[in-house]
Amino acid sequence: MSAASIAAAWRAFWRGVRTASGDDAYERYLRHHAQAHPGATPLSRRAFFAAEEQRKWSRINRCC
Repeated sequence: MSAASIAAAWRAFWRGVRTASGDDAYERYLRHHAQAHPGATPLSRRAFFAAEEQRKWSRINRCC
């Protein structure tokens, strides 16, 4: 196994970890925004995370 293939495997693994944990949410938002809303200004990183936090925690979050 070459160093290049090990590095590529590590990068793929790390991208998967970031996606699973939600750490890449802002980058995914920017990609979506550029495709779906060309010409419009996207939210700043701070505004995006504030909006996501509001969306997540402004409703009832329980099973029963």
